[in-house]
Amino acid sequence: MIRKNPSGDLPQIHPSAFVDPTAVLCGKVVVAENVFIGPYAVIRADEVDATGQLEPILIGAHSNIQDGVVIHSKSGARVSIGERTSIAHRAIVHGPCRVGNGVFIGFNSVLFDCVVEDGCVVRFNAVVDGCHLPAGFHVPSTMRIGRSTDLATLPKVSVDASEFSEDVALTNNALVRGYKAIQNEF
Repeated sequence: MIRKNPSGDLPQIHPSAFVDPTAVLCGKVVVAENVFIGPYAVIRADEVDATGQLEPILIGAHSNIQDGVVIHSKSGARVSIGERTSIAHRAIVHGPCRVGNGVFIGFNSVLFDCVVEDGCVVRFNAVVDGCHLPAGFHVPSTMRIGRSTDLATLPKVSVDASEFSEDVALTNNALVRGYKAIQNEF
């Protein structure tokens, strides 16, 4: 479902992107080319700040927002998802938040008020809250990192994890083409 927010903003979706019919995109959302947005995803840019302003939620080219993902933002703050980035099933990205290029965010993970730089991997059920994660860092499953976390204790992304992230992105790019080819059949 594509709908306006109370301010009258309507999502802008590149014609090459695929948005599942069960997904909800509301308001000032910008979806770039060859993006996959899976079933029951919710991307909602509708809250304004104290002055009535609202920053967009941006989804970069060749990224995938998988089943049940929620992307929202507090008080009109910007959320940006880079290019070739995968946000896996049921993850939550709540702004303000910036996620870089080539990032993998695992199942059920939560990002809030943070920056996740290029090439990072955040594994399943992890929480990244109120911090800046430099490029190439790996957050293990179930770990919670925040302002007081010593980032020197986190490993760098391994070659295997990087290859896995790239494989997920490529697989979902193929899904875009496949679903676009049959979208008039449902």
